[in-house]
Amino acid sequence: MRTVLLLSACGFALVLAGCSADTPSAPKAAKTAQPITGQTALYRMYQVARSWAPDAQVLKMNSIHLTEVPAVRGKAGAWEATFTSVAQSAARSYTYSVVEEEGNLHEGVFPGHPESWSGPAAKAFLIAAVKVDTDAAYKTALKEAGDYDKKNPKQTISFLLERDEKFTDPAWRVIWGESVGTSGLSVLVDATTGAYLETLH
Repeated sequence: MRTVLLLSACGFALVLAGCSADTPSAPKAAKTAQPITGQTALYRMYQVARSWAPDAQVLKMNSIHLTEVPAVRGKAGAWEATFTSVAQSAARSYTYSVVEEEGNLHEGVFPGHPESWSGPAAKAFLIAAVKVDTDAAYKTALKEAGDYDKKNPKQTISFLLERDEKFTDPAWRVIWGESVGTSGLSVLVDATTGAYLETLH
């Protein structure tokens, strides 16, 4: 009798197991897109830019703040970079975003249209000069920000990468605010060495 009951119990358990296996599992929650550092975005855009112009050099790059992407200081949800080509006398902008946005911002690398360019060649620089990433540049700038950062703990941090004629190397401009024009403080950090360069107000 015990054997029969045991076999019946085992059979019932198998039926339950089979039923549970056929039951569709609950859909997994979509992961929130995470921001990335400037150097990572720059290299991804550069790989695409080289297919347009093998001699592509960096002219500038800036971060783009996205409200639906978590705010992580030293990173951003989207970036825009402009590359130049001496051979083509042209410049071309690219964007990199971790999410799809309305308008002209798409997930991944998206190229703009080439435009004629005859600006000062000294402003453009090789991507190899960007050895310091934005998270490290932010930490250096934070040491110089002092009380301003403490008084503005929720301030958006933005980044601008370009070469200033005062300095040999390109520099990260770490900006407390959405843009240079609306910022109360920004700090220049050498993008090649990571050294502090200048505080701007």
